[in-house]
This record gives sequence, structure tokens and C-alpha cells, in this order.
Amino acid sequence: MTTDVHLRELRYFATVAEELHFTRAAQRLYVSQPALSKQIRALERQLGVELFRRTPRGTALTEAGAALLPHARRVLADWDGGAAAVAEARAAQRGTLVVGMSTSPGRGGLLPAIRSRFTAAEPEASVRLRQASWDDPTAGLADGTADVAFVWLPLPGAGDYDWTVVAEEPRLVALADTHPLAARAEIDFADLAAEPFLALPRTAGPLRDHWLALDARGGAEPVIGAEVASTEETYEALVAGLGVVLVAAGNVPLISLGGVSARPVRGLGPSRYALAWRREHARRPLVRAYAEACRLATDGR
Repeated sequence: MTTDVHLRELRYFATVAEELHFTRAAQRLYVSQPALSKQIRALERQLGVELFRRTPRGTALTEAGAALLPHARRVLADWDGGAAAVAEARAAQRGTLVVGMSTSPGRGGLLPAIRSRFTAAEPEASVRLRQASWDDPTAGLADGTADVAFVWLPLPGAGDYDWTVVAEEPRLVALADTHPLAARAEIDFADLAAEPFLALPRTAGPLRDHWLALDARGGAEPVIGAEVASTEETYEALVAGLGVVLVAAGNVPLISLGGVSARPVRGLGPSRYALAWRREHARRPLVRAYAEACRLATDGR
């Protein structure tokens, strides 16, 4: 039996074992179902056994799969504990707090206000900003490359995080100036629902759904005009007429450049912008201090 099994394969196996459903497991892992099935088959080939029995009635663990499951869980738990310990040691050594973000917080000088309060509380610490791709809705929290992060809610795996809301803002629609609806001062979402929408990458999970306003569609599927992973891609797709996009009021200046306008939308709830951190890191001194500085800066605005 080969021994070069990777943690990712064990994590995939454990998730399928918990769900006993490949599609639900793929959704939890933010991978496609075919990719997940391929990884499980690869693991079965490495181990030389069948781990799951696939029948028309569903998925079940084989005897070999049931035997492997507790060991896989133990390895994953030990690794997660070890990674957390290393992160704690790294943070203590460097005295640096990494702040993740996918778009600049802006919003009336929020970052400088937080930094000044944080520096007053932790004068020996330093702050490093880390720009994250829109592929990662946690802005570095999930993979440990950020200690705290400015994120949009909802977060995937929300139970793993704590946060403080920085801003609650209406969702506006951005669209090309040449779009027929751009002539209106305000737009009903019902008039937008059939339009092609620009969407976040699928890895954004529930955040993609939020910006597609799935909560206001009554179960109807949105039409996706294009996927976008940056403000630049969003602007270019809008100008090209590939679709419309929902945007928080505070982010409108990032994309309402030449040829693009934003309009209020009736029938949608607000968006929420937050500073978040992993729940198990809540007692870290620098995380605590930055979160408190954020609360003070937000309350004082």
C-alpha cells in the first residue's frame, strides 16, 4: 500500500463520509462534483480498496472506508492543531498583524482611524495589509494568510469566524450608461431579475449568491453574463455590456467611472461589511486589539 496520501485527499474523503452525498460534499468543499469524485477515485487507487459503495439509492461507506474514517479524522485534527500552533508562534515572533482585504475599505478614512487606535494600544506591533483575490471570500482567513480581514457577509463556514460589522449599506445596481434602465432614477429589482448579471467566482459560495440577490428571486435562477474577480474586470465587463452588477453603496466609486452609472434598487435588503477573524484566534492579543480599535473607530464615525 502506498503511503504518499495528501491531507487534501483525506479531507475530501472525510467530508464525503460525513455527507454520504458527493454533491453536498463538493458544495461544502467549494470544488466541483466531478473534481471531488476524481480525487476520491485517486485515493482509492492509492490505497487499493473501494472506500464508498455507489448505488442508485445513494452513497455508503465500505468496510474499508469505515475503518479509515476515524484515522483520517485524527490526522486532520492533529494537522489543524499543529497549523494553529505554528500560526500562534509565528504571530508571537513577528509582532505583525496581517490584515486581509479584497477591496479597499475606504469609507471615510476607516483604515487610518483603526490604525491610530491600534498603534496607541499596541505601540510595538506593526500592521501589514494583504490584498486577496475575489476567489477567496474570507480574504485570507481560511488559509491562515491573514489574521483579521475586511470581508463581506455572509462568509462560507460562518461558524468558524467572529466579526464586527463595519458598515451596513444598500445594494445598488451598476450598469452601462447605454443600458435602457440607466435612464431611471431608481429601479425595481423585478425589472432587473431577467438581466444578465456579473457574478463572483463560484468559490465565493454564499457571497456569490448574495450579490446575485438569490434571496429576492423566488427560486428563479439568475442569468450569468460573466464572472469577475476584480474591480477592473467588473468595470470592463460593465462597459462591454456583458451584464449588470449589484454593488454596495460604499464601493460605487470603485467602478462608476466613465461609461458606468449606479442606481438605487427597490426590493433588496442591505449588504454588510465586517472585520472578521477566526474564532479560535479571538484571544490573540493583536487580534483582540485590532478588533477593539475597529469597534472604537466605527462607533466614533
